[in-house]
Amino acid sequence: MNKYELALVVNAKIDDDARTATVEKAKETIARYGGTVTNVDEAGKKKLAVEINKMTEAYYYFIQFEANADAPAQVEADVRIMDNVLRFLVVRANEQ
Repeated sequence: MNKYELALVVNAKIDDDARTATVEKAKETIARYGGTVTNVDEAGKKKLAVEINKMTEAYYYFIQFEANADAPAQVEADVRIMDNVLRFLVVRANEQ
């Protein structure tokens, strides 16, 4: 199992329940492809460097997980079509 991190940029114009549901759906997607979520960091509301869909602020979440090598591509495919996710990125975490 490899360690990965999913960075989510979530719409700031939705209510807290919808934002929490979006993060939970991302965690369920990771679990569906055999991954195990180890940590979720909420970085809070931040100003975007560039405007995305006429929005200047968004919430940032960082989800660390362990999964097989084929899981990140499958997770990205599902997160890509999720509502309220403005941007995302899956990277492999450094082994320490």
